[in-house]
Amino acid sequence: MLRVLGFRIDVRVVVTAAVLGILALACGFVALLLGEFDLTPADVFAGLFGQAERRIVNIVVAEWRAPRVLAGIILGAGLGVSGAVFQSLTRNPLGSPDIIGFSTGAYTGGILTILVFGAGYLSTAAGAVIGGLATAVLVYLLTWKGGVQGFRLIIVGIALTAMLGAFNTWLIMRADLDLAMAAATWGAGTLNAMGWETIIPAGIATIVLTIACGLFSRDLSTLELGDDTAKALGVRNEPVRAALILCGVALVAVVTAAAGPIAFVALAAPQIGRRIARAQGTSLLSAAAVGALLLVAADLIAQHALGDIQLPVGVVTVCIGGIYLIWLLVHEARKAL
Repeated sequence: MLRVLGFRIDVRVVVTAAVLGILALACGFVALLLGEFDLTPADVFAGLFGQAERRIVNIVVAEWRAPRVLAGIILGAGLGVSGAVFQSLTRNPLGSPDIIGFSTGAYTGGILTILVFGAGYLSTAAGAVIGGLATAVLVYLLTWKGGVQGFRLIIVGIALTAMLGAFNTWLIMRADLDLAMAAATWGAGTLNAMGWETIIPAGIATIVLTIACGLFSRDLSTLELGDDTAKALGVRNEPVRAALILCGVALVAVVTAAAGPIAFVALAAPQIGRRIARAQGTSLLSAAAVGALLLVAADLIAQHALGDIQLPVGVVTVCIGGIYLIWLLVHEARKAL
């Protein structure tokens, strides 16, 4: 354990995050190589800087594939950090925005915006953020009882997720066919057709919110010790918790607006990172690295696993996440015995 500028840094976490980050970049590089228009490594490096001899190579690499790879890395890291925040606050491995309902709330806000204003990134982003924050406020108020307890937060969130899921289905069924198709396609969670006009604002927002969560990392670790201990150590429990919830929900909403609701990355990334790094608590850094690797790898599978058929990345993450969730439930049940 090292101290830098007053922060304690676990060397194992840093090394683990670096290795996972390199693996994510490697998956991204493979994604740049593969496709209907196969490229060599030299073509990719030249295309990234617009220096390829053939103009089509510059277009394929810099305009089509690079934004998608960058989106997978940045948005995956954002989902991992958001999941780590909520799992730490609830002190429960099931406490992710997928389970608590914040992702579904952001999806609801996005659908309503698409149905009213049409499918545009900025309007959808605004709707997703408002929907996610409104859901967070509702869950927070329903959970409040002299403070917010993690178990109550999860139970209320699960109930609200079920209700919002049914409401979302009703909205799509009642909508005009074209708008319903746009909402359903976006709702599958996909990085298809991801361009710079989407990833630049989404990436900047994700990085800013991730840094904001990092600034609260010390207080977040202290809150894991319990409210009484955290208060005794000088943490203002509820203001800090509210700020972290706000940042975490905003992260999920930004990712949802850009790529749709991508399930299970936020659930799995923090716990996988914690186990690989053998960290004592939930680490935002390792969660971000695992989230980036999971989303980039899942998108690589979605693009090429079935030949010419491209799946939404959300379908792959659901399959992977479902297996992980079953393992997690069995593992937690055995611990309780």
